[in-house]
Amino acid sequence: MNKRVELALNDQIEKEASSSQYYLAMASWAENNGLNGTAKFMYLHSDEERFHMLKLIKFVNERGGTAIVPAVGQPAINFENLETVFTLLLKHEIKVTESINNLVDVCLQEKDFSTHNFVQWYVSEQLEEEALARMFLDKLRLIDGDKGGMYMFDRDLENSAMQPTNPSGPTA
Repeated sequence: MNKRVELALNDQIEKEASSSQYYLAMASWAENNGLNGTAKFMYLHSDEERFHMLKLIKFVNERGGTAIVPAVGQPAINFENLETVFTLLLKHEIKVTESINNLVDVCLQEKDFSTHNFVQWYVSEQLEEEALARMFLDKLRLIDGDKGGMYMFDRDLENSAMQPTNPSGPTA
């Protein structure tokens, strides 16, 4: 495996691991604040981000590289409110998208077209992640802190079909 591509993939592995922890911290906060629907959504997304990390680890190892399981930093544990949670989440997903775009660029520069092809799944996934975060943030801004609206938002999130990508989907 090309060493520059391997380094970029390992960097993305760390970002996916951090994303999983970030969602997990948000899930715990939501659960502790009576937002069970939000907690359920965040727990599921934490699992999805871990799946993204595992998919990358398997790919690197199968291609003859060495995947590095990263240590991750402590995510925030307290948030001002639900709108803040989704604002931070959107900013985080935008950073992950930038990282994936950089990974695509490295693949193209190194003419590693098989890795480029593999990474396209992540490109599509990030479009969905950003759109979902924007949609929830838009809804929260419409609610504008109304308690009844917040209750309905959280309940709808708990009962919705808006589940993260099926982890049994495409694999490495």
